[in-house]
Amino acid sequence: MDSILLGLVEGVTEFLPISSTGHLILVSHLLGAESATNKLFDIVVQLGAILAVCWLYRAKLIATMGGMIERQPAAWRFACAILLGFVPAMVLGAALHDVIKDRLFNVAVVAFATLIGGIVIILVERFKRRPLIFTLDALPLPTCLMIGCFQCLAMIPGTSRSGATIIGALLLNVDRRVAAEYSFFLAIPTMFAATFYDLYKTKILLTTADVWMITIGFVTAFIAALVVVRWLIGFLSRHDFTVFGWYRIVLGIVMLVVLY
Repeated sequence: MDSILLGLVEGVTEFLPISSTGHLILVSHLLGAESATNKLFDIVVQLGAILAVCWLYRAKLIATMGGMIERQPAAWRFACAILLGFVPAMVLGAALHDVIKDRLFNVAVVAFATLIGGIVIILVERFKRRPLIFTLDALPLPTCLMIGCFQCLAMIPGTSRSGATIIGALLLNVDRRVAAEYSFFLAIPTMFAATFYDLYKTKILLTTADVWMITIGFVTAFIAALVVVRWLIGFLSRHDFTVFGWYRIVLGIVMLVVLY
């Protein structure tokens, strides 16, 4: 049952600007599921969520790969746009991986980051300028690199990778829907790299029960992420991110009250 709940938490929160890592740390803490095996579980179920995005956007991914083989400039430009956004997190993540895992992965950090992130979302939505970029293919490469720099903020648990990239894109005059879709594509190399690097660093012998637990969580995260990504794109055609900001503020305050 815990594996289904944690898989749902990962799938639902990964692509919303509310921090999947923060929610997993909090829920694992409440369930008392903080063993080494459960930490490995948290790493692997991320793959379920990211594969959901690969499936939903498979046409764009296949077209890009085919275009690169055929040396189409548009396909290579899109690939470069994703790569440039990925580079800052790749470099900083590799350099600070152990420090982040040892010192920042705790409920107190998550609570403060959740609260502060909610305030930032509300302020950005209230005071942002009118967007100037309305399609993925129109994203300037320097803008992609800057969004990648914003993504590095998500190394603080509770910040939210999708939240950091989307809010960063909004500050750079990117349309809300395009910001969300670029965040989805940027998640693919970022999360694959982070997951496999964590697996490399985490050497744990698994039992048959552990494998089943991880598999159930993986499938649950995949299904939940499919539903949430489709819902979010529709939601953004009618609403902004303010509701997520208020959610984070309430959650952060509750976490701080419970903690202290």
